[in-house]
Amino acid sequence: MTEDEQRRATFRAVADEVRARIQRGTYAPGAKLPTEGELADEIGTNRGTAAQALRLLASEGLINKSRRGTFVHRIVNKIVRDSTSRYIRARREDGQARGAFEAEIRGLGMTPSAITTTHHVQPPAWAADLLGVDANSVSALARVRRMLADDVPVQLATSYLPLDITEGTRLEETDTGPGGSKSRLAELGYAQATITEEIDVRTPTAGEVEALDVREDQRVYEIAHIGRTEDGRAVEVTVHVMPTHLWRLSYSWPLGPTH
Repeated sequence: MTEDEQRRATFRAVADEVRARIQRGTYAPGAKLPTEGELADEIGTNRGTAAQALRLLASEGLINKSRRGTFVHRIVNKIVRDSTSRYIRARREDGQARGAFEAEIRGLGMTPSAITTTHHVQPPAWAADLLGVDANSVSALARVRRMLADDVPVQLATSYLPLDITEGTRLEETDTGPGGSKSRLAELGYAQATITEEIDVRTPTAGEVEALDVREDQRVYEIAHIGRTEDGRAVEVTVHVMPTHLWRLSYSWPLGPTH
């Protein structure tokens, strides 16, 4: 092993130890960590190695560094997004939840909240094409949400819905009622029968860094979500932006008898 490889192995071992202490609860969510010098003394290494270990954990989103010190992130265990069942009506309306996110976060023992605005907009060309509306005119309702779990920003979501369906309905209100927009669309005769999700991983934009309180070098999931009716009409296009260090995406589906 070269000297450089040995140095990397050492600071990764220190990071592993700090990570284990966080997972055991020795350093609780939101707690202030020892300084680099104190940590080095505790673990039996030098300050430079401790500093490298903390930088690694910060890049993973497990800790936050600021002028006030270094703190364990308030959400240590990843939020599981059950992408298979979260949109089932009974699930998204459970306990009068305002949609899949609220039901999901409550089910994990956290308190969900959202800051929501609605606008009549000229949709992006790609969304207009999917929805079958005019990209050159105000033809869609945009529902823009900043979503939080235990007051921690965990997701940004912007939904585009055809204005010919949504204008003058409860979908224009910030609170769409139990089940959220999917349930209101169903009541209007546009129940979603199929959902398509396309997932990308990228760095956050400057606006997302601020809104999600993440670092520029961290990664986010971008999920393009398209909901279609039984006859194939797309009635919802939503873009979800979620820090990868806070979320785990889960999928399951049955296989046919020939498999």
